[in-house]
Amino acid sequence: MTELKKIVASFYNDCLTVNEKTNIREVLENLLADDFESKNAKESKGKAQLIDQVAGFWKLMPDMKWEIKDMVQEGNQVVVRSEFSASPCGNFLGMDLDGTKSFKTMAMDMHTIENGQIKTVYHIEEWATAIAQLKS
Repeated sequence: MTELKKIVASFYNDCLTVNEKTNIREVLENLLADDFESKNAKESKGKAQLIDQVAGFWKLMPDMKWEIKDMVQEGNQVVVRSEFSASPCGNFLGMDLDGTKSFKTMAMDMHTIENGQIKTVYHIEEWATAIAQLKS
């Protein structure tokens, strides 16, 4: 695995997947560039916003797991297809949940790496699939 792929894999394995060994804020602080941007069709988030969001997800979904299914590198960009799952406990996507229902869905992300850190990520998640599973 190339160095850039290892950096991106750490984002999924150490940060998006809840685990006991990671200090989430510390790892993300080092993994993300200071001018980091997380972009989707609706909005762009900076480094501090994403760190707060992921830390919040760890509390809301203490069993959250992301599994890399495919990873392709071209230059300084790494594209990842992943599957992720969780059993939210609290208010999630407009639903009040108690942790008894779970979802499993897919995401596609394109990361740009500069100077050993993730500078940008363009991402799309199948939230409609997750919502349908949680409502069933």
